[in-house]
Amino acid sequence: MIEIGATREEQVPVNEDVAISFLGMEGARVLSTPHMIGFMERTCRNLVLPMLEPGDDTVGTHVDVYHLGASPIGMTAIFRAEIASIEGRRVRFRVVAFDEKDKLGEGTHERAIITVARFAAKMKAKLA
Repeated sequence: MIEIGATREEQVPVNEDVAISFLGMEGARVLSTPHMIGFMERTCRNLVLPMLEPGDDTVGTHVDVYHLGASPIGMTAIFRAEIASIEGRRVRFRVVAFDEKDKLGEGTHERAIITVARFAAKMKAKLA
């Protein structure tokens, strides 16, 4: 059973693998927006997954996030997800990211509950 109000927090070190490189200076390397959003999505999935029926999972369907602050290499980014609502097979989350000093981002995310075997069959048919 999916619990509205349930939360989960995950931490990720900001390192070269998740930082931008296009600004050209080493001191300007910060957590990239796509990685921030990806970690928000992953935290949401990890929050709801244990609440689902065996064989079910979720896929992202909507993201509405603001990237508010920069987190340089060497800091730790913290991602928090909260289940805000459920409508049918859609689960909506509030998401926030921050580091030791500042809020990095916030917004909402939606995931659809899928039955993995049925989803895989649908994708196989799409390829045929």
